[in-house]
Amino acid sequence: MTAGWGLDADLLGRVLERVLRRGGDFAEVFVEDKSSLSLRLEEARVESVSSGEDRGASIRLVRGDRTSFGYTDSLGEEDLLRLAEELSAGAGNGSASLQKLEARRGASFVVVHTRPSEVQTAAKAAVLRQVDETARAVSGEIRQVASGYSESRQRVQIANSEGTLAEDDRTRVVLSLTVVAQRDGTIQTGYETLAQHGGYELIQDADLGAFAQKAANKAITMLGARPAPTGHMPVVLANGFGGVLFHEACGHGLEADFIVKRTSIWQGRQGERVAEPFVTAYDDGATPGMWGSAAFDDEGTPSERTPVVEHGILTTYLTDILRGRRLGQRLTGNGRRQSFRHLPYPRMTNTYFAPGTITAKALIESTPRAFYAKSLSGGQVDPATGDFVFGVSEGYLIEDGKIGPAVKGATLIGNGAEVLSAIDAIADDLDVKAGMCGKEGQSVPVGTGQPTLRLRELTVGGTSV
Repeated sequence: MTAGWGLDADLLGRVLERVLRRGGDFAEVFVEDKSSLSLRLEEARVESVSSGEDRGASIRLVRGDRTSFGYTDSLGEEDLLRLAEELSAGAGNGSASLQKLEARRGASFVVVHTRPSEVQTAAKAAVLRQVDETARAVSGEIRQVASGYSESRQRVQIANSEGTLAEDDRTRVVLSLTVVAQRDGTIQTGYETLAQHGGYELIQDADLGAFAQKAANKAITMLGARPAPTGHMPVVLANGFGGVLFHEACGHGLEADFIVKRTSIWQGRQGERVAEPFVTAYDDGATPGMWGSAAFDDEGTPSERTPVVEHGILTTYLTDILRGRRLGQRLTGNGRRQSFRHLPYPRMTNTYFAPGTITAKALIESTPRAFYAKSLSGGQVDPATGDFVFGVSEGYLIEDGKIGPAVKGATLIGNGAEVLSAIDAIADDLDVKAGMCGKEGQSVPVGTGQPTLRLRELTVGGTSV
């Protein structure tokens, strides 16, 4: 053990040597130490406080198309070697030879200025009460408020048979607020989050009053919304949460496991023009502070900012080690897993469109009429076809170049490839929001974002008669 946690290089080497002793093409050890705390306040009372610590390691052995995988909650040498021995059984082939482990350098990250663990739980509960009281004071039509806070510190260590030795220390903090308003039997909800890969300074530096008022005002505004129109029309997607559309409708199809299985609309389309020349989109795991960022992915590959669409051309897929090699593609740092109990898969980190050169105000003023989707809710996407349906939690009409009345009950219906080709304007107001993404039964933190952008046309499903 080193510095209070983790395994020394000699032990990691012995474990890799043991799992490879009967053959194999690739072997890996993933070590994790994670602590977490969450609080939830409802009806002005702290309803739950939970904390936990989790520590363990997994071993993976790859032989051709076969993967053997196991994990243990113990970091003891005897237990690790026993697991390695069990996984090595029946190998019988493979060309891997164990390379000397050498520490790798990853992306540069901001220093955590205030460790969340150093702040009293009572102070965190006081923050929840503050945003609760502020939201309730906005209007007598506020019926329910729920606020939540969570923090985690995840330290990981990755070693593999090709000589990789990587360590990462990840601290994440998130504050969420849900506000429910009611008027004449109509109920609407406003939701806001503050989140970052960083320390408690996020909360200390935030304008908590403005944060709470924004969530409450969203709920109140939507109470007066009229039914959304139906039909084909220009659509303006607001910055921030509008990026969920790119994440779901396009991003998942760029993950290399879907490409290997030939179940993606983007399979075989590298080098093709998929959008206008002014459109560039990134998967970015390397920018400090973003929710999905890390120094390394969960296979020890350094994180990077990967252009997946560059000047309108589809340039690359998002790879992990196994799928990247099957495709003959370079590694992009997208091998991610929920914990040491899970296998890694190609996963997005932070996805967003690069900002344009005009302001959001100018973009809207140049739009005679459109549907304005300020915030999206859940939806369904088929990665094989790119077809999607998304709900709109906050929508408006743009009329004569101005944001007009709020509308409710809208859905956006379309196809990921068609959305990319339909972008005809991008503003300069990039914002990336935090969320959790599920795949293969695993959930990992991701950032989704974009500047304000306009689509020439999209199908809007509404409730207006």
